[in-house]
Amino acid sequence: MTKHLLALACLAALSLSACKKPEDAAPAADAPKAAEAAPAPAAPAEPMPVAEAPKAGFDIAAFAGSFSGTLPCADCGGIDTKIEFKADGSYAIEETYQGKKDGNAKGDGHFAAEEDGKRLRLDPNSKSDQDRLYEVVSNDEIRLLDQDGKKIESEHNYSLKRAGAAQ
Repeated sequence: MTKHLLALACLAALSLSACKKPEDAAPAADAPKAAEAAPAPAAPAEPMPVAEAPKAGFDIAAFAGSFSGTLPCADCGGIDTKIEFKADGSYAIEETYQGKKDGNAKGDGHFAAEEDGKRLRLDPNSKSDQDRLYEVVSNDEIRLLDQDGKKIESEHNYSLKRAGAAQ
């Protein structure tokens, strides 16, 4: 009978040990489930571009100054235009429509360099006015572009020159 008791005790111990999970194996088995449940670490967010931020290679403060000239006008002799670009990224514009009664207009807003400083976007404070785009021809000349940012094909002069620059 002792043999039977001993065999029965061994069988019981063996069955109990087979059903019980080892303690150090439990965390390893649960680890993949925990990893699946835990949210993945977020990728570092890229900084939001600031509209007035200068692009690489273009220094808004160094570019600041006055540009003026006469732009073509469909129903007048021309539009005398003066734009003052300020070092803080703001601008002021004055336009005089030649031969027009009450043909003076003023505006202001902020400007930003685009396409690595090859183009300027003037964003008016008046939301009824559209943005204007200018090509940066040189440090002393800008040229009005169409609303799509393309060069205006015309024999007319769409350039404004820096005040004090050789014309």
